[in-house]
Amino acid sequence: MDKVNANELLQAQAHVWNHIFSFINFMSLKCAVDLGIPDIIQNHGEPITVTELVAAPPTLNPTKACNIYRLMRILVHSGFFALEKLSHGVQEDGYILTNASRLLLKDNINPLSLTPFLKVNLDPILKKPWDFLGIWFQNNDCTPFDTAHGNGKTFWDYAGHDPKACSVLIDKCNGSFEGLDSLVDVGSGTGTVGKAIAHSFPQLECTVFDLPHVVAGLQDSGNLKYVGGDMFEDVPVADASILHDWNDDECLKILKQCKEAISKQHKGVMIKKKVMIINMVVMDNEKVNEENSKSLETQLFLDMLMMVVLTGRERREEEWAKLFCEAGFSDYKIIPILGLRSLIEVYP
Repeated sequence: MDKVNANELLQAQAHVWNHIFSFINFMSLKCAVDLGIPDIIQNHGEPITVTELVAAPPTLNPTKACNIYRLMRILVHSGFFALEKLSHGVQEDGYILTNASRLLLKDNINPLSLTPFLKVNLDPILKKPWDFLGIWFQNNDCTPFDTAHGNGKTFWDYAGHDPKACSVLIDKCNGSFEGLDSLVDVGSGTGTVGKAIAHSFPQLECTVFDLPHVVAGLQDSGNLKYVGGDMFEDVPVADASILHDWNDDECLKILKQCKEAISKQHKGVMIKKKVMIINMVVMDNEKVNEENSKSLETQLFLDMLMMVVLTGRERREEEWAKLFCEAGFSDYKIIPILGLRSLIEVYP
């Protein structure tokens, strides 16, 4: 092989190695969260050295200090921590949080904490199905989750509620709630989104709607109430509904139920209503550039997660539009202001 081809081959080899070893990134991150390192740095109040980190409660084994340095080094490289020079004669650099690690603080410190999401996705229950992905492509099981566990239980039997929702919705999309008198948060577990909306819009009557056993024992409060039921059979009447993700047939059934709910007259008067969907709209390949390629990668990761664990999928705009049309809606609007997710307003 000539020199150019040899260099290309070595780069290809490094590319393969990086994918083979990519599990090291997430297991290192899980270790840091298990040790409470983001919270230790936060509580320290200033850049913290490895020596201080090892000595901070809960105290780590001091003989492992050199290994903590190695753990922190890869997490600095991954962008979860950063190094800062200390000016008071200390030889060591100090570690500080980045925006990414601030999202991994305990949820009693940061209501937007992604720590529960990290832990549930690295739980053996959710890791095991990935070992059965190849087998699943050859059998008749609904999902690799079914193949892996084989006990008739779905993911929803294991998981009682969604991860914490982002309050950015309230800040960035508050105009979408103007003019509404009522809202139903459909299939939202314990209703984190519904509670945030109810708090921010006290004039809005908010209903959290999920399976009876999910909302059992949850107390109504002010303009927020909990209702048990099956969204495939009926959805409470409201001016707007919020929808989560399912496969095409299931999603179509839910959309039709939502359309029926928002199309009913209120006190004899037809009010302009809408369904609001908070979900991914997968980018088209022709719109992908160096700046947003990582965002597309995340969307594709989540689509694979939907395939392996649930029956759902992440959809491109044309796939959403097809569902809306089949469900009998007349129009929709996509508002891409929630990072990887969008707010989709669908009109009857």
